[in-house]
Amino acid sequence: MSDKNLKAILYQQGDIRLEDSDIPEPGMGQVQICVQHVGICGSDIRYWQEGAIGDNVLKMPCTLGHECSGIVSKVGRSVASLKVGDRVAVEPIISCKLCKNCKSGRYNLCSEIKFSGFPPTHGSLARYIVHSAPSCYKLPDHVSTEEGALLEPLSVGVHACRRAGVKLGSKVLICGAGPLGLLTMLTAKACGAAKVCITDLDERRLNMAKQLGVDFALKVNYKEPKEIAELVEQYFGERAEITIECSGAPSCARTAIYATRSGGCVALVGVGPSDITLPILDAAVREIDIRGVMGYANCYSTALEMVASGQVDVKPIITHIFGLEETMKAFRSAITGEGIKIIIKCSRI
Repeated sequence: MSDKNLKAILYQQGDIRLEDSDIPEPGMGQVQICVQHVGICGSDIRYWQEGAIGDNVLKMPCTLGHECSGIVSKVGRSVASLKVGDRVAVEPIISCKLCKNCKSGRYNLCSEIKFSGFPPTHGSLARYIVHSAPSCYKLPDHVSTEEGALLEPLSVGVHACRRAGVKLGSKVLICGAGPLGLLTMLTAKACGAAKVCITDLDERRLNMAKQLGVDFALKVNYKEPKEIAELVEQYFGERAEITIECSGAPSCARTAIYATRSGGCVALVGVGPSDITLPILDAAVREIDIRGVMGYANCYSTALEMVASGQVDVKPIITHIFGLEETMKAFRSAITGEGIKIIIKCSRI
């Protein structure tokens, strides 16, 4: 390989290849980025294993990766906000900026939305990418590019807590202690939640949650949703005010409804099957609000401030770092659950 611009490209289900391509040049309003770190997300694993997420099906080869940080290596015309050498976190959402949702600030709901690393839009598992300059957030000197790569999932946690209404004194249940659940837990605590309970099947993930400061970590051991809800109620002394479902497991979505108090809120973050069975009558008669969470909007700056100020420490969840040449090893480690958050270092230096 000439290593001009090494990329990890998904050709079809189960088929990721490392290939060289030309280094892209930045266009108007864009910057060229020497990619430093890219986190592996559950969606990357889904595309690799299944070739699709819901209706979004891989139809042509696509570069994966969307949790990205890097160093600006070239600046396109009309870019004044960034210069060569700036270290940045990259927000992967690409919206039309013209529709009603975009103009109202809810650009995550744009009908023409594109998302880097979600087919057919190429992502960031490469030596170099180009991206819109306004979607690149300059990192302070004391924030590492490893932390910068985690601003993407942290932004999901910020948006989820906003959608769910987490505030000072809230009692919050989080279903799923994977990277997204852990980052959402940290966000809820930063928002002032008085008590946070997190559930999972994996003891290692629950131990990480304890290390990060969760108030109660509950191993669910394949219990029925109503049983888990009762255990949560025993801990809080009542049902949770807010439940944020981060696993995507249908049983956890059912638990979320049973475990949430009347008049409370359930936020659905995890991406699971397209159709699931929910105790919807239970939710309806107890006036539980069920709110969807689609990525994030206007959250990157907040996520960066949380990390830069020290209010949230994302570093402990990074357990493995692989080189770009080790992409397949990194994906296999992610699917076997060897670590919590796995990151790929894309640069050679």
